[in-house]
Amino acid sequence: MTTAPNKHNLYPNENIRTVCYIKNLPSRPNVEIGDYTYYSDNSNSPENFYDHIQHHYEFLGDKLIIGKFCAIAEGVTFIMNGANHRMDGFTTYPFNIFAGGWEKVTPMLEELPFKGDTLIGNDVWLGQNVTIMPGVTIGDGAIVATNSTVVRNVEPYTIVGGNPASVIKKRFSDEMITLLLELQWWNWDENKLFDHLEQLVSVNDIATLKMLLND
Repeated sequence: MTTAPNKHNLYPNENIRTVCYIKNLPSRPNVEIGDYTYYSDNSNSPENFYDHIQHHYEFLGDKLIIGKFCAIAEGVTFIMNGANHRMDGFTTYPFNIFAGGWEKVTPMLEELPFKGDTLIGNDVWLGQNVTIMPGVTIGDGAIVATNSTVVRNVEPYTIVGGNPASVIKKRFSDEMITLLLELQWWNWDENKLFDHLEQLVSVNDIATLKMLLND
């Protein structure tokens, strides 16, 4: 018999109210969250996850898309495209937002920098107080170290850290990364996941990986 936490519950473990499955929060426009992805917050309430998505205005149309089985630590912040200022003049000061006649220089949307959607893959671990800038893609299996600011794309199964974040190392060989991306264990059904939990959390050899691919 398979046992697993109920992915439809807000709290996967009712005894730990500092961790919640954020897909089960009330929906928000232009935000997509995968199953089992959680936010952990020991100093506040994890239900306030949306407070960490900043400058996200529906009329701009940019999306925050986060995959399955991601671990998002306390204080992670997503800066979206609404934070951008026009940069093609002598000044970046946003006169228009203060009205009083200054609104005459309100920019057209196409005049503002737009970096596109922010995409977080599957099985990504974002450490405490990480900041993700607009339009960044973080690949499957990546890890972002605490207090990092991510300003450019992160390749799958790569560890990055710093401000701006730079590559620390790849988690596995190129061959293993290719096989892991083919495996896509995060799309398994609950029965298959339960049967192979031990291999997923404690084994990292090519032979086991190929066995899982052929299972």
